[in-house]
Amino acid sequence: MAETGNVGSGSTVGAVHTGNVVAADYFQSYSVVGLLAVVGVLFVAVAFGAGRLLRPVVPTPEKLLTYECGVDPVGEGWAHTQVRYYVYAFLYVIFAVDSIFLFPWATVFAAPGYGATTLVEMFIFLGFLAVGLLYAYKKGVLTWT
Repeated sequence: MAETGNVGSGSTVGAVHTGNVVAADYFQSYSVVGLLAVVGVLFVAVAFGAGRLLRPVVPTPEKLLTYECGVDPVGEGWAHTQVRYYVYAFLYVIFAVDSIFLFPWATVFAAPGYGATTLVEMFIFLGFLAVGLLYAYKKGVLTWT
């Protein structure tokens, strides 16, 4: 046996530990996570099973009909969609990702020693976004027709 100090989680200074005790402390935290995962899976399985057992099953032609926002489906299943809606969605995603990067940057920028470096990095990032926005403007994507 060897004396160790602060080995593993939950040990005290000067306590005598063997390798099995340290491994038990290590795997105990994983067993809690595994137990919670099993409980979560069982909870979902029981909820779905109870729903299947308790719901009424009365199929009618109206219930088996394809439902589309309260309107009876008429015609073909294919609809023409203009590509500009996808472009607007893509631009939205770009600016949403931009905001995801700006918030952590603002917190790191306030930390000592990171100011000038993160400022330069953010201006480079915003420059790339500005070039993309300028390209979209030049292509006429931002004009609603």
